[in-house]
Amino acid sequence: MPLRIALLEDDEEQGALIRSWLEDSGYRCAHFVSARDFQRALQRDSFDFLILDWILPESSGIEVLKWVRESLDWRVPVMFLTGKDSDDDVVFALELGADDYISKPVSKPVVLARVRAMERRVFGDDEKPVVQAGEFEIDTLAGIVKRNGEQVNLTDREIKLAVLFLSNVGRLMSRDYILETVWGISSDVVTRTVDTHISRLRQKLEFYPENGWQLKAVYQHGYRLEQSKPGQATA
Repeated sequence: MPLRIALLEDDEEQGALIRSWLEDSGYRCAHFVSARDFQRALQRDSFDFLILDWILPESSGIEVLKWVRESLDWRVPVMFLTGKDSDDDVVFALELGADDYISKPVSKPVVLARVRAMERRVFGDDEKPVVQAGEFEIDTLAGIVKRNGEQVNLTDREIKLAVLFLSNVGRLMSRDYILETVWGISSDVVTRTVDTHISRLRQKLEFYPENGWQLKAVYQHGYRLEQSKPGQATA
């Protein structure tokens, strides 16, 4: 599954160039020129990886990083693009929660190498052959889903959804993210398809509070799979 990357770069020409490098290499990239638009997008959509320019006209990459770490429901990897590459600046950014940085002026080989290195470090080289969470086990190669050792019959699409949610317990995922990851399309025309498939998955895998799971719809955003003690509903 290609990573979905959000790029915050106020230089439109530079941002378009970096976006083209990433998309030509198989990634999906959304480019934003303002911190406000970037933050609004992160509130309604889901991304696997963030790239932030340090110097911005109305804010700063550091301020955006602080907001990301305080506001998002999972620790999304963050890389800085910066001309501020002194040891003190780099240490400051890393201590605030950045994962890596690229010094400007940027080049295509360096950008792609750093992104691929981060992808390997955070997500691994390949799709996990076995996904386990609680009483669930999915053999992704054989397409077999088990709950408490008993096989559950799912369609191919439902298996992909199960892998997505059970690999990201607690993470909020937008409908657009789910569509791109599971269906390979980006369109809000068929979001009811997502809702229908998730409803069936909830029933088949018994994602219910009495079983210690909730597959929750989050208004105007998407879905999140949460785990709790059996019988304990989450807020």
